[in-house]
Amino acid sequence: MSREEVFAKVANVIANHFEINSDQVTDAMSIKDDLNADSISVMEFVLELEEEFGTEISDEDAENLQTVGAAVDYITAHVK
Repeated sequence: MSREEVFAKVANVIANHFEINSDQVTDAMSIKDDLNADSISVMEFVLELEEEFGTEISDEDAENLQTVGAAVDYITAHVK
């Protein structure tokens, strides 16, 4: 799966979870700051990513996913 395909899916998950337009999602967008996500919201978002991509993201790795781009890069590297 290409990075562009992963980004499109992540943008859709973000749009649905955080109730914003997927066109507003950028690589540099901070999950906590720009999306006003608290720790529970971030955890739910990570669970949605796991479900969407059929992969498991450890708690330690999830803590490092500070931006949309970091989440996309992580998934691109870990999903076959």
